Amino acid sequence: MTSSPASPGSPSYSPNSSAPNVSASTGSVNWLLACALGVIALVRPVVRILATQTGYELTPAVPALLTLGITVVWVVAVASSRSTAPVLTLVVAGLVYAVLAMAMSGVLSPILDGELSGPLANPVAILPTLLVNAGWGLIAGTISLIFRRRVSPLV
Repeated sequence: MTSSPASPGSPSYSPNSSAPNVSASTGSVNWLLACALGVIALVRPVVRILATQTGYELTPAVPALLTLGITVVWVVAVASSRSTAPVLTLVVAGLVYAVLAMAMSGVLSPILDGELSGPLANPVAILPTLLVNAGWGLIAGTISLIFRRRVSPLV
């Protein structure tokens, strides 16, 4: 019995080397990496809380530099990982950060300020908070994907 070559729909099909590699944008989320990067981003609210509690007033440059530093960490971490979906992984990291920051605010603001503050105190702000942080992840993920493709064009 002779075997016929595999067709594009069969499990053993292997595309030729000239076919575009779209795995970087259609792969699955690296959940562990996304959660870890979301937790790392909590340095922003922690710095603000510590500054407020010690009576230190942060200049506007501090949150901006922290955001830039976190973004660089995100981009490098995902670009150097084997994540098959760097953009989606960082969008999830932004959402993880948003949810954790809102939860932290919900727990700590009544203790530190005597009243609930933040998005949980104003539910209309929850969706914009999620969207802004997902956007942050989208931008960082796009930068990471571009960086990864320039450094290793075969990815």
